[in-house]
Amino acid sequence: MVDFVNMEVWQLWIALALGVGLMLAGLKIKKMAFFFIWFLIGWTLMGYLMPVINSSVAEIAANSMMQWLLPICGGLLLGLLGFTIEKICVAGICFGLVMIITAQYFGTDMQTLAIGAIVGVVVAGASGALVKPAIIIATSVAGAYLATMALLFLFPGISEQTFYWPMLIGFSAIGSIFQFATSRRS
Repeated sequence: MVDFVNMEVWQLWIALALGVGLMLAGLKIKKMAFFFIWFLIGWTLMGYLMPVINSSVAEIAANSMMQWLLPICGGLLLGLLGFTIEKICVAGICFGLVMIITAQYFGTDMQTLAIGAIVGVVVAGASGALVKPAIIIATSVAGAYLATMALLFLFPGISEQTFYWPMLIGFSAIGSIFQFATSRRS
């Protein structure tokens, strides 16, 4: 998971810019967007796996460099998937986004994750049939998530309880509408 809590202000501004760019131009920069989204998914998954790795291998737990290097390697490894088959990549991104949202905002109970996985499989299956719209929606949601989180940490006066979902849904809608409108001409 991207650690917004420990980011400095300049890093939050960069995250905001990347989120807006991804949200508004995801289809046009899909290779870069796929790499970036897969990198975030790999980083997040390695973040969840680090406690298991640390408890299994004491040398890694004691090495501070490995604590930040392993998530980067996991992100790079999955990021390279962004250069492979488009349908598999889009389906994986959609499934990964559903699972990240499920785990972060609805909990990590087995029942919740199972429901999230079922929804993720349905979304991934639909995205395989509708590649271009799925790319637009997935990059809009991923960019909107990054922008929303960056804004919430840049401006701590904004209530996350009140504005997280409206911001995420609104930014996703704006990004999707913008990408659909500009991709018709190309």
